[in-house]
Amino acid sequence: MPAAVRDDSTFVEEYLHFLAVERGASLNTLDAYSRDIGQFLEYAEASGAASSLAVNPEHVTAFLGELRGQGLSSASVNRKLAAIRGFYKYLLREARVEENPLARVETARTWMRLPGTLSREEMETLLGQPAEATPAGVRDRAMLELLYATGIRVSELATLTLNRVNRQMGFLVTVGKGRKERIVPVGQSALGWLGRYIEQARPVFLKKKASNALFLNRSGERFTRQGLWKLIKKYAKMAGLERKVHPHTFRHSFATHLLEGGADLRSVQIMLGHTDISTTQIYTHVTRERLKEIHKKYHPRG
Repeated sequence: MPAAVRDDSTFVEEYLHFLAVERGASLNTLDAYSRDIGQFLEYAEASGAASSLAVNPEHVTAFLGELRGQGLSSASVNRKLAAIRGFYKYLLREARVEENPLARVETARTWMRLPGTLSREEMETLLGQPAEATPAGVRDRAMLELLYATGIRVSELATLTLNRVNRQMGFLVTVGKGRKERIVPVGQSALGWLGRYIEQARPVFLKKKASNALFLNRSGERFTRQGLWKLIKKYAKMAGLERKVHPHTFRHSFATHLLEGGADLRSVQIMLGHTDISTTQIYTHVTRERLKEIHKKYHPRG
């Protein structure tokens, strides 16, 4: 038996002993934790980790993708995460590792909802719903196009100002979580609709008021997140989309479609404004699942 495996086995035994003696864990809990930690370490080893001490956030993220592919509920995933997280907290306390690879991994309640993306065809249908002949329709189309073209959050869209969009150079500057600024490219389609909105529709909403807010409602006030949520629900229904569509669907679809098209993970991370690349890496598992679905549907022996 390789030394790394013996070390892993010893570490797990030490942790289970700690749970039993210090925390009074039941036999059922110890059995469940032993299975969950063992399953993860086997997966990590198969993914290239030399031992439990060499595990990094990417191994954890890949493991989450594997669990999702198995159809596990968020409750089951969270139980496994709790066991693994506790194990690495113990190793950290014992100075076996320098950091917990699960420190930035969220619980599965949010993560399990993450793959709520639209296909390119569904997105095209959704984007085509606003009435182009009305000022409101032009504004709505510009907002939807910008969300999909940039992957910015709805809160970021709502706080955009005119001076933060450079139409000539094709980018915008947004302020994300932690008040961090980032520059995001804007594609030609979104720029076209944005120009049409600014030149034709925005003055209709502005009337005689003065405002630096980019998107305005009928009263000439800044368009709100709540207002955008209502619009998205309305247009999704008009498009006949069966799946639930919410504002973050645009952000998820933006990232997924970029990666499907061959974009590198680091670039997508920068555009999304993620601090940790392991957060962005979740989208690679979304694309993997979609490829598996396509293979199953179209391959003669799928």
